[in-house]
Amino acid sequence: MMLSSLLLSPVLLAFSAASAALAAPSALKTFTVPHVDGQDDTPALLAALPDYASNSTILFKQGVHYNIWTPIKFPVLNNVEIRIEGNLSYPEDMATVQAIVASSTFPGHWFTFTGGDKVSLIGSTNPKWGWVDAHGQQWWNKHELTNRPHGWNFAKISNGVIRNMKLWKPVAWSFSASGSTNLHAHDNWIYALSDDMDNAFPFNTDGFSAGGGTDFLFENNHIQNGDDCLTVGNGAKNIVFRNSRCEGGHGLSIGSLGKGGQVADVQNVLIENVEMKNALYAARFKSWTGGKGVARNITWRNIKFDNVRFPIYVTQNYWDQNLGPKPEVTDVTNTQIQDMLFENFVGNINDSPTFFEGTCVSDPCWYYVPGATGREVIIFDLYPETVKNIAARRIVPVTQKWKPANVMCNSTVISTDVGFKCQNGLFVPTLAGLFGH
Repeated sequence: MMLSSLLLSPVLLAFSAASAALAAPSALKTFTVPHVDGQDDTPALLAALPDYASNSTILFKQGVHYNIWTPIKFPVLNNVEIRIEGNLSYPEDMATVQAIVASSTFPGHWFTFTGGDKVSLIGSTNPKWGWVDAHGQQWWNKHELTNRPHGWNFAKISNGVIRNMKLWKPVAWSFSASGSTNLHAHDNWIYALSDDMDNAFPFNTDGFSAGGGTDFLFENNHIQNGDDCLTVGNGAKNIVFRNSRCEGGHGLSIGSLGKGGQVADVQNVLIENVEMKNALYAARFKSWTGGKGVARNITWRNIKFDNVRFPIYVTQNYWDQNLGPKPEVTDVTNTQIQDMLFENFVGNINDSPTFFEGTCVSDPCWYYVPGATGREVIIFDLYPETVKNIAARRIVPVTQKWKPANVMCNSTVISTDVGFKCQNGLFVPTLAGLFGH
């Protein structure tokens, strides 16, 4: 049975209950983070945190430009709001940041949460305030990938909220929520686009990562970046991503799963009502040859794509092409796919013969697909006896050069009706693909 709103209603009810609880917290004491011009503001906050780890508001005050020149690692929190109403800045000097990231004490992200319950990370609705500036442009200008600082790790939080946050040119990953449960992330803006996308691309600036999380609702987010808009990784269950806009990145991605023979487990993912613009992919699933486990009950629906190279891309043959040719794999197991649906996709394919995307560092490019024409609306790169119930319905593509859209699909691997004629060639919808439910 495919994913449905009915199936997900217990998850959404849990979100509503958590939001109501967070909207009316018990009495909070407030710590206003102090600021001194020309000095690092992190130490004063870290010194105060033990006294404000429960029933508290931690306030970065509007009108203040804070210097977060060293990372912040929060203790386990209970019923705490972190309000980002002032502007926060990483160090501008790249060498300083690299030295911190390379040190043995670096916690992995510039802002790290270590656990807790009823924790809210709240930005500002004032367009001039509440910005977190990582100064990513200079990193992209120099193509610097060494010791980059990841942004926010909202880890091991139950009943959490991330809303109205505004990230300006994050250097690397933006938000990770590994190990959290019942998270509502909404009305956030991630701006990770370079001033010169042809020569200074924002590498690996992932938007939201839901790896290992349970019961997540992402909605009304605006993400402009240079990698996955959403990443759903191993262990994720009951994930909803909806009513959002993604620009410039690598799509709405499940995976990669099964690296090094890992046993994957991803279940109940609904991605709907999303606009994908100027992207390499729209909907993407990727698992490594040799992986194990299952990805089950996953739906992308109501996706509008504009200037996208690969609107729908599914592969069980993923490898890191940046590191060289496909490795020899003796264990030919694969992550199983069960109940995967692509529904109501409308848009245009970038079929330029000179297509180039800024993350290309190899020849051929890491995203090169042998035999592809550049007009593929759907690529199903699958292994025999690994897929049960995969379909694409009501897919309406047009290429920018007004040529017919193509597909890549191996009919010796897939024997069921996938919603189009399974072949390497013209995209020909079946009746099920046109009218199926």
